[in-house]
Amino acid sequence: MKALLYVLVVFSSLALGSCTGSKKEAKEDILVGELKVAVDESVLPILLEQKQVFESSYSNAKIVPQSLPEVAAINNLLAGNSAIAVLTRHLTEEENKDFKQRSITPRIYEVGYDAIVLIGNVDSQDTSVTIDQVVNLLKGEKSTNFTLVFDNLNSSILRYFRDMGHLAKVANTYVEAVNNSEEVLEVVSSNNNKVGLISYNQYLSLKTSFPNMDKIRILSVLNNSLATPKYVKPSQATLSTDEYPLKRTIYVLNYQPNLGLGIGFSSFLTGDRGQRILLKSGLLPATMPGREIIIRDRIN
Repeated sequence: MKALLYVLVVFSSLALGSCTGSKKEAKEDILVGELKVAVDESVLPILLEQKQVFESSYSNAKIVPQSLPEVAAINNLLAGNSAIAVLTRHLTEEENKDFKQRSITPRIYEVGYDAIVLIGNVDSQDTSVTIDQVVNLLKGEKSTNFTLVFDNLNSSILRYFRDMGHLAKVANTYVEAVNNSEEVLEVVSSNNNKVGLISYNQYLSLKTSFPNMDKIRILSVLNNSLATPKYVKPSQATLSTDEYPLKRTIYVLNYQPNLGLGIGFSSFLTGDRGQRILLKSGLLPATMPGREIIIRDRIN
């Protein structure tokens, strides 16, 4: 926490310096240079929003997203093709081994909270689902009238349920994968026996552009860990109260060995402006931005 506060102080000081017209050499700094970011494609929409605002504020900084399925994004980071990643999990001990050998200690911060949503066809009788039903289908056990459609076999979404069910592998009997989240929606919109799984971030991004939104709906998911178990749909409210059971954390993992642009971008993501972007997008910020209210004695 102290390290993050130090970063934010440095970040704020440099931002103030840029506003007062101070000159800097054209070399990489926390607000200058080009930064390749390996990003889990299921959280790409929110990263693109952050990139747009960051670059418009700091014209000498360029963020280059490398959007990939989770497995490929991590391999990209391990291969050194990027030094920073935006993922929904930390690296494992095995994955961290090479960085430890190079004495690189990551700076890892929570950016916000996303969720996994299950999408059904409006003509289907299924309006709700349980986590056990999903896990059983991944095991190859028929437990419902529908089959599952994932965006990618190497996605963080499939990995999430595999971890939840402690599955070494997934049976393909009742599972299929397409190429991206939009294709998931296309399959579900034309089949009433399919349930698609995408991120809440992807759903919010596609909500205004997907042509067949009237043919799909979000299914309620049973949360049986509550005092009174109930079926819940994802929203900022149900994420903030931990009622929606498929909530997940978005992390920024900075493996840059120096204080480069990765520090500046990480600080932006976790700072007030970055958190407001998450809030406006429909996701849940890691830190709720404050609001200033001015109270006047009288109205002029």
